[in-house]
Amino acid sequence: MNMTQKERMKKGKGFIAALDQSGGSTPKALKIYGIKKDAYSNDEEMFQLVHKMRSRIMESPGFTKERILAAILFEKTMDSKVEGLYSADYLWDKKGIVTFLKVDKGLADQENGVQLMKPIPDLEDLLKRANDRHAFGTKMRSVIKEANKTGIKAIVAQQFALGKIISTAGLVPIIEPEVDINAPDKQEAEKILKEELVKHLKTLDSDSLVMLKLTIPDEDNFYEDLSAFPNVLRVVALSGGYSREEANEKLARNHQLIASFSRALSEGLNVNQSQEDFNKILDESIQNIYLASIT
Repeated sequence: MNMTQKERMKKGKGFIAALDQSGGSTPKALKIYGIKKDAYSNDEEMFQLVHKMRSRIMESPGFTKERILAAILFEKTMDSKVEGLYSADYLWDKKGIVTFLKVDKGLADQENGVQLMKPIPDLEDLLKRANDRHAFGTKMRSVIKEANKTGIKAIVAQQFALGKIISTAGLVPIIEPEVDINAPDKQEAEKILKEELVKHLKTLDSDSLVMLKLTIPDEDNFYEDLSAFPNVLRVVALSGGYSREEANEKLARNHQLIASFSRALSEGLNVNQSQEDFNKILDESIQNIYLASIT
């Protein structure tokens, strides 16, 4: 583990940029960016286009360590280069930004009010590549649709079981049990989730570090005390479909919670913008998310 990066993730001011749209969500991300499906004829061309988009974001002058602590990357992004360097090396060596790798393979069908992660058959290989590419940690997402205790217990158990494997490989897992912002009983789901998180955090060995990525709670500062657990390196928030303005407003009311935004970060960016306009919009987005993260 890179101890300089660990110290930065523990104490640094800023937020995490989520640049990890995978195969299923990439067409939507490209469409929002202004690239329609008829612009590419296969997955390889699609991923080349999304890498250009991500490279444009990473290379932008406002995308630096002064406001951004880390970036979450999709594996194809991690294995691609920016200005001649693999993405994680570019981000750390040129920008001072830590890297996490998305390792989940998407969501299983809904059962007991939740969507668990699909199996990750190549996890061992992914973790080896993450270390080889100098990633600091990983991220994996599952989704809670309703306040079902059985389902939420299964979600948290799966997240921590995989988290222990990732930790053993020398990487820091970001555990992401997202609560759907449209869940009819969202606040009750958050209560059950927190209880389960606390139970599992108490079982961790003293040298096992995790990060938690959670939906911004309905009750302000509801997750604040999770940051006090010695095994928790950081608690971060996903935007979950909120607009950037709404996500920032909610985030600013929650202490010890920093952003890990994807859609909210890239909102307003378009492939046809001049570089000057692109940089200006991204810089404003980064500044607003940064300010909401340091309250």
